[in-house]
Amino acid sequence: MEYRILLYYCYAPIEDLEAYRDEHHLFCVENNIRGRIIVSPEGLNGTVSGLKEDCDKYMAYVTSDPRFADTEFKVDKHQEHAFAKINVRAKEEIVHSGLKHINPRMKTGKHLEPSEFKSLKDEEDVVILDVRSNYEHELGHFKNAIRLDIDNFRDFPEKVKELEHLKDKKVLTYCTGGIKCEKASAFLLEQGFQDVYQLHGGIIKYGLEAGGADFEGKCYVFDNRLAVEVNSVNPKIISKCFVCGTDSDRMVNCANPDCNVHVPICESCGWEMEGACSDTCKAHPRKRAYNGTGYYQKNTNGYNPYKGLYQKPNVDKIKTALHGKTSA
Repeated sequence: MEYRILLYYCYAPIEDLEAYRDEHHLFCVENNIRGRIIVSPEGLNGTVSGLKEDCDKYMAYVTSDPRFADTEFKVDKHQEHAFAKINVRAKEEIVHSGLKHINPRMKTGKHLEPSEFKSLKDEEDVVILDVRSNYEHELGHFKNAIRLDIDNFRDFPEKVKELEHLKDKKVLTYCTGGIKCEKASAFLLEQGFQDVYQLHGGIIKYGLEAGGADFEGKCYVFDNRLAVEVNSVNPKIISKCFVCGTDSDRMVNCANPDCNVHVPICESCGWEMEGACSDTCKAHPRKRAYNGTGYYQKNTNGYNPYKGLYQKPNVDKIKTALHGKTSA
């Protein structure tokens, strides 16, 4: 069976937030789509998995709504579901930035397709800016990229003060799938940077369409793969095993759920430490059983995909509306 993993976002206003969340959730349940989706007043953001035919239906469902007609999906092949559950949440932002006043539909950096980014990135007056968090860019980043010391994207605005000396440069921003760059590049323009660009579709699209040249290491992803290969041209490992210090790009979540740090741990140390990042975590009474992957799915016992949906009185209306849309 052929499975697919879809990564996407779309900035578009959603006024009927709760109703649309319920409708979207129901569509995923009925078509065996799993993953994490955020619905907010400013748009959609999701990473989902499913059988190829189910993912095709899902993409058609999303883009059939005029608000999301221009949504672009990054599509990866996979041998199985990358998620065990479907989780559709309503939040204030589709990625937490604290920049709610910025509307990327109105203002953002110039989009560069992967081939354009590849041609421009090595020019003399260009700087490449990684807008992701530490644990992401420590695993992999573009050669010569500026990497900010941030634990969360919401820290980005404060760190821009460190880039004042680059205001006369061409600034090329990038992230995993492009969503963070929409607001990051707009914020840079707001702060007086004149020539700001963003890698359209992010690292994932760059790997799919441009071979990933000069992306060093692996790309951290938010599903059970944890890290994916990007560079098929000149790959290089840049990260070190958190335990022994040898070269390793094998990403692991610490087996101690109270720690759960995301770090590279080589296979040998992974087994020796039973998936833990330290002796303290290895001895922790709540340490999870290590299966060699370093990914720990939350307990799905008693999981009900309809929870929070079928308890609502308008579910019949939702189903009628949804099935009317999908049959049209």
